[in-house]
Amino acid sequence: MAVTTANLLLGPATLYQGVFGATEPADTNVAINATPAASAWTDMGGTMDGVTLKIDQTYTALEVDQIVDRAGSRLTKRDMSVETSLAEATLENLSVLMNGGTAASGAGYKTFEPSFASSATQPNYTALLFDGWGANSFRRRVIVRKVLNTDSVELAYTKDKQTVLKAAFSAHYVSSVLAPLHIAEATS
Repeated sequence: MAVTTANLLLGPATLYQGVFGATEPADTNVAINATPAASAWTDMGGTMDGVTLKIDQTYTALEVDQIVDRAGSRLTKRDMSVETSLAEATLENLSVLMNGGTAASGAGYKTFEPSFASSATQPNYTALLFDGWGANSFRRRVIVRKVLNTDSVELAYTKDKQTVLKAAFSAHYVSSVLAPLHIAEATS
């Protein structure tokens, strides 16, 4: 296989957040490099160390007595996540990482308080969309339809390091007719 430099990828992705079930942009929008509708998707600002889509698949081996080789495999578990560090440590981003809460503003100030409801309360799922580079220097859009931040939330202030909000959003099952992940890539 010959290496095609047009298929080598480099560059940042722009991360957006929307409510679970937000109207998704048409796949054709990736070809014209259109940003998602601001009415449904909010740009989460700058990131540090990129945006990473992780897919961990577990296959269980099928075995039979008559052969020593693996007879086959079946997918028995899949964990998908989006990991990043948000470089803009805003209260809005903190609310997304806390999977909800109460934000308010007044004359010259804003406030945030996390949800303190019962642990049996349905969590506040959200959706993520990120645009980055795909093959042949065209845009690639990744939509993860139902996520929760399942990582610890830290807000560290240090003398010699930028404050960032680290996130690990775990993807969840959506329905029998809608996949948890959708990727669209422009071809021209």
